[in-house]
Amino acid sequence: MRRTIFVNLPVADVEKSTAFYRALGFERDPRFSAEGKAAAMVWSDTISFMLLSRDFFATFTPRPIADAKAATEVLLCLSLDSREAVDSMTDTAAAQGGTADIRDAQDMGFLYSRAFADPDGHIFEPMFMDAEAAQAAMQPQNADA
Repeated sequence: MRRTIFVNLPVADVEKSTAFYRALGFERDPRFSAEGKAAAMVWSDTISFMLLSRDFFATFTPRPIADAKAATEVLLCLSLDSREAVDSMTDTAAAQGGTADIRDAQDMGFLYSRAFADPDGHIFEPMFMDAEAAQAAMQPQNADA
């Protein structure tokens, strides 16, 4: 089996969150979904987000569940193919009930990112990076030049 990651997120309303993630381009995988309890939302062939009702999520941990609207639990960075795709995803998130631009956009020339929170407060950072330009920017300057 290939290595995969399932990011489990507690949500207040599985159906509402499913619609939100579909609008962002995720696909629902019915094999790992249960109405009202869980929705598997596929980002890539190796990454899925499990949207779990807070009650169902609680069955997996003895610890209290963080309120993502009150504290940062994790930052989820999603790579996209262009700056325009970053803007589109962030704008779509806002139009679908999320909160766009919870911090200033980052523009380093070779890397561009914005940040949004989903309706439950989970923070996403869509980003575009030109890998060749990033590598060139990381190279030490030639002292002989």
